[in-house]
Amino acid sequence: MRVLIDTNVILDLICIRRAYVREAHKIISLCAEKKLEGYIAPQSFVEIHSILRNVMTFDERRRLLTGFCWLLTVVGIDRDIIIATLENENFADVEDSLISQCAKSCGAEYIITRNTENFQNSSVPAITPADFVNLL
Repeated sequence: MRVLIDTNVILDLICIRRAYVREAHKIISLCAEKKLEGYIAPQSFVEIHSILRNVMTFDERRRLLTGFCWLLTVVGIDRDIIIATLENENFADVEDSLISQCAKSCGAEYIITRNTENFQNSSVPAITPADFVNLL
């Protein structure tokens, strides 16, 4: 199964957010074991790098994010995806629209996110990490 993993799920794992880390760990472990095809949008790396700048050195962040490049496939973005993102009037947030377009582009069956309400208008259904783990 092919899924796009949203930034918040990766941060749940990295930051060990107690309420969410178990499901995030399970999902990333399935990707590492090649039992799940995990994809990530490129802007997630920029967001994660920025969010962690006060708790990790630049080298620590670089190594951590490089590791995720080996675990997950980074979705390529081209002009057509950017235009589709910007022209999609169903999204108030450009970042969420881009995540949706990336999921569609890579053929994901689900967007795994804790913010499912942000993806109600996505052509790829959004599912919470807990619901996804239960689905498996």
